[in-house]
Amino acid sequence: MLQINCPWCGPRAESEFSYGGEADIARPLESEALSDEAWGDYLFMRKNTKGVHKEQWLHASGCRRWFNAERDTVTYQFIRTYPVGAGGSGDTHGAN
Repeated sequence: MLQINCPWCGPRAESEFSYGGEADIARPLESEALSDEAWGDYLFMRKNTKGVHKEQWLHASGCRRWFNAERDTVTYQFIRTYPVGAGGSGDTHGAN
């Protein structure tokens, strides 16, 4: 069973979490001024990285808080998890 380390609750089973997509995607400031193509790119185009990737996760069956994770998409190994907004600063937590 895959374990994910919630920054607030500690290691828990993957079944307690919901995947929220790629992390660190900034919403366009003036979205109403975007072309349909540019808006579509914002909504649907993602990196789909092979290797280490930043993701958003929700601890749905626990504290119900969102956090970011760095995960290797080849091995499924979670490298670290950290609160949204921490931006890779020193308050990270190792993950298994």
